[in-house]
Amino acid sequence: MKADRLYQELKDLAEKLEIEVTEQNFRATGVSAVSGLCKVKGKSLFLIDKHKSLRKKIEILSEFLSEMPCGDIFMLPAVRDHLSHYAESDSLFPKRDSGKPGLST
Repeated sequence: MKADRLYQELKDLAEKLEIEVTEQNFRATGVSAVSGLCKVKGKSLFLIDKHKSLRKKIEILSEFLSEMPCGDIFMLPAVRDHLSHYAESDSLFPKRDSGKPGLST
């Protein structure tokens, strides 16, 4: 699966989990910020630095989504397989500790 399609599928999966994925210009904030989940007025938002490469955006979103309970949600088999590699990986989100997977894009 091509990287741009995978990224869109991951964003669609997040939406099914009621999490809006949005890209923001973190450089303009004037403070140190990292990509991640936040809640604004009760709404879940996953912010990604728009200056990251597509590959890095996929990695960040994949690591987050692999930790979410999405077993009952329909997704393409290629997306489910992609996320399974991250479920066993060392995450940017402090929950697991094992080896980093390769990005299958």
